Amino acid sequence: MTGVPGPDRVAAIQRRTVVVLGIGQILGGIAAGVTISLGAILAAQVSGSDALSGLSTAGMTLGAALLAVPLAILARRAGRRVSLSAGMVIALIGIALVVLATATGVFPVLIAGFALIGAGQAANLQSRFAAADLATDATRGRDLSLVVWATTVGSVLGPNLTGPGEAIGRVLGMPELTGPYVFSIVAQLAAVVLYLVFLRPDPLRVAAQLETAASGGHGSARPDRPVAARYAILAVAGAHGTMVAVMAMTPVHLANHGASLSIIGFTISLHIAGMYALSPVFGLLADRIGRVSTILLGQGMLGASLVVAAIGQDSSAAVTIALVLLGLGWSASTVAGAALLTEATEPSLRTRRQGRSDLIMNLVGALGAVGAGAVLAWIGYGGLALVSLVVVAAVTALAPLGRQVRRVTASNGAD
Repeated sequence: MTGVPGPDRVAAIQRRTVVVLGIGQILGGIAAGVTISLGAILAAQVSGSDALSGLSTAGMTLGAALLAVPLAILARRAGRRVSLSAGMVIALIGIALVVLATATGVFPVLIAGFALIGAGQAANLQSRFAAADLATDATRGRDLSLVVWATTVGSVLGPNLTGPGEAIGRVLGMPELTGPYVFSIVAQLAAVVLYLVFLRPDPLRVAAQLETAASGGHGSARPDRPVAARYAILAVAGAHGTMVAVMAMTPVHLANHGASLSIIGFTISLHIAGMYALSPVFGLLADRIGRVSTILLGQGMLGASLVVAAIGQDSSAAVTIALVLLGLGWSASTVAGAALLTEATEPSLRTRRQGRSDLIMNLVGALGAVGAGAVLAWIGYGGLALVSLVVVAAVTALAPLGRQVRRVTASNGAD
C-alpha cells in the first residue's frame, strides 16, 4: 500500500481487521477448548498419575506466558499478520507433539506439546490488541471487545467436538483421545491462511504509517503515559489472577459439598458466559464512561462475587451467582484494561508493553491457580474468596494512577 490512507480507508481497513480477527479467534479457540477438555485426561493417562493431570493446563498457561513477549517482538518487526500466523504454526507443532507423546507414552514431550499449544493462546490474546491498532479513542473498547467476544464460539465448539473427533481418530488410527485434535489441526491451518491472506493491509503497519504522518516524522503524536499503562497491566493481571484462583477451585469445592457433575458443569458454563458473552457491552461502556471507570465497575463485580462466595459457600446457587459475577468482573476489567494500555502507550512502545501485559497476566493466573489450592486446603473456599479481596482492594485503591496524563517521550526509554 502506497501513500497515507484517508479516514474512510482507515475505517474500512479497521472493519475488515475486526472481522478477520474475530474469525481467527474462533478458529484458534478450538485447540484450546479441546486441550481444556481432554488435556488433564491425557496427562493422567500418559503419566500414570492423577496427581499430574493439572500439568496440562499449567503447561498451556506457561507456554502462553513465555511466548507472549517473543510474539509481540515479532509483531513489532514484521507486523500482526506474521506474528499471529507464527503463533498458530507453533500451536500446530504442539498438537503434533501431544499426539506423538500420547502414542509413545513420553510425558515430558506431552507437556512440551501443551506448552506450544499455548502459543495459540498467546496469539489469541494478541488479537485483541491488533483490533485496537487502528481503532479511534471513541471505538477502541468496542472493537477490542468484539474480538474478545468471538472467543466464546471457539471455547464452546472445542469441547463439543470430542465425540465426532474420536470417531474420526479411530478411522485414522490415531491414539485414543487424540482424535478431536483433527479438528484443531484443520482450524489452526485455516487460521494461518486467514491471517496471511486476509489480514491485509497489516493494521499495525498502517497504524505506524499514520503515526509517522501525524507527527511529521518527529517522535509521537500521542503522549506516553507510563504510570497509566502500568496501572492497566496491574488491573488486567489482578482481575485474571483473582478469576483463575477462585474458578479453578470451584469444581473441587462443589464436589466436596456433594454437587453433581451436571451442577458443576452448569456453574462453569455460566461463568464462561459471563467472561465473554457481554464483553461488547463492557467495550461500549469503556468508550462512553471511560477506561478507569469501567475497570472500577469490574472490580466492584469481582468484589461482590467474592463476598457472595464467602457468605454463600455452602449453597450451590450462591456459588453459581458468584461465578457469574466473577466472569463479568473479569470481562469488564480486562477489556477496559487492554484499551487503557493501548491508548496510554506511545506507539513505538506499544507492542512491547502489550507483550509484557500478556506475560504477567498468564504468570499471575498460573500462580493464582497453584496458590489457590494451598489456600483452599488451609482456610477453605470462603477464606480463599476473602483473601482474593485484597487484590481487588489494591486495584481499586490505585485507580487514580490510571488517569495519569504526564507526557514522556519514547527517546528517554521510559516504560
